[in-house]
Amino acid sequence: MTSGSSSKPPKVRQLFGTDGIRGVAGESPLDAATVYAVGRALGERIPQTGPDRRVVIGMDTRESSPWIVGTLAGGLAAAGAQAVSAGVITTPGVAFLTRTQGFAAGIVVSASHNPWQDNGIKVFGHDGYKLSDDTEHAIEQEIFTHLERASAKQLPPPESQKLHDSYANWLVSHVASTDLSRLRVLVDCANGATSALGPEVVHKCGVRAEFMNVNPDGHNINQGCGALHPEEVAREVVERGGFDLGISFDGDGDRALFSDAKGNVVNGDAVLLLAARDLKGRGLLRNDTVVATTMSNMGLEAALRTSGIGMLRAAVGDRYVLEEMRRSGAVLGGEQSGHIIFLDGESTTGDGLLTAVRVMQVMAESGRSLADLVQDLHVFPQTIKNVPVREKKPFEQVPEIQQALADATRELGEDGRIVLRYSGTEQLARIMVEAATDEQMNRIANRIAEAIQRTLGA
Repeated sequence: MTSGSSSKPPKVRQLFGTDGIRGVAGESPLDAATVYAVGRALGERIPQTGPDRRVVIGMDTRESSPWIVGTLAGGLAAAGAQAVSAGVITTPGVAFLTRTQGFAAGIVVSASHNPWQDNGIKVFGHDGYKLSDDTEHAIEQEIFTHLERASAKQLPPPESQKLHDSYANWLVSHVASTDLSRLRVLVDCANGATSALGPEVVHKCGVRAEFMNVNPDGHNINQGCGALHPEEVAREVVERGGFDLGISFDGDGDRALFSDAKGNVVNGDAVLLLAARDLKGRGLLRNDTVVATTMSNMGLEAALRTSGIGMLRAAVGDRYVLEEMRRSGAVLGGEQSGHIIFLDGESTTGDGLLTAVRVMQVMAESGRSLADLVQDLHVFPQTIKNVPVREKKPFEQVPEIQQALADATRELGEDGRIVLRYSGTEQLARIMVEAATDEQMNRIANRIAEAIQRTLGA
């Protein structure tokens, strides 16, 4: 099964969004018949003559995840492919296992940061990279063909503890020569995929740690916790006292946000800064370049420049960051949201646990606090507003929106930025504004939001 990116314009996809297939569990496109057809179509994409037709499947802690895994495995079996379960594991864990353990493909059953009622299906090719747009489009056509005649059957796959152990041991190996025992850390696992892995990995690294939200019940994933609410662990760091660091993971463990010892939230931009400087200092930052996104703060670009590091901007979405990294040869990239991608090892996607391990490693080896490591990151005031829309009409086709953008751009000059885009997973327009002052930032964001609401609002 091929993966990676395509240089051609992507075909219109009906099931796959920017991060796999996602929806309400039990409803189309995550009803049993469609899920079975997905498994059948994926199984048929695996070369019939290949040496190994095994597919690894991992899941998060949602109530619906086990039946979706079983139904996918049933579809795969109907196509002559064998599913092996890695149990509850992170999205990057499945990518790692697919790449290193000889699997033909990897599947993750998760809806990441979405509420428990939702779920999703993400697919990795044998090389551990997400599938290209063209490959997803081809699979969709096969899914629709199978839907016409498929009857869903569940076949729960055998679970392998060795797969879990392989990923956990790989994470720990990154700090095998680093003493982390002086660090005291508070970790929020969001009642998600890191609920078991997080404590295991952090303890094996020798860190003195306490944990929050590690008791998933099928319904409490992301509920008022984790990377969606990093202020929660930040507050606890201060109230409990004595912690060097707070860490917040999201539901599927592919991103992490942090808190310094004083309870200040530290986002992905700051992590990119400290990681880039660390890699450059060790001569490992290829081309002295980092890939961020259009949403990354102007302050990051300025801080990197002082260290002789260039920054490229990709479209929002870790798959687009990864595409630009592979195109430019960069080994480090990421998003404000905490998706940080390290391509200097076996990693092929954002990995919250790996990011946490490497942040702790930089702190321990430098002897510096997190706040000190990023203290020169002067953040421009930034806001993001979400506007529900009834349709995703191209903004350039709406004169009132174009006029609002033109007026705002003229007012900001070179002292700010505006990024206007649609969400890839929700019916929302997102407005990001950076400006010299909070007052100007909010005024401009509200003006654009009002134009969108009047013309496209739901």
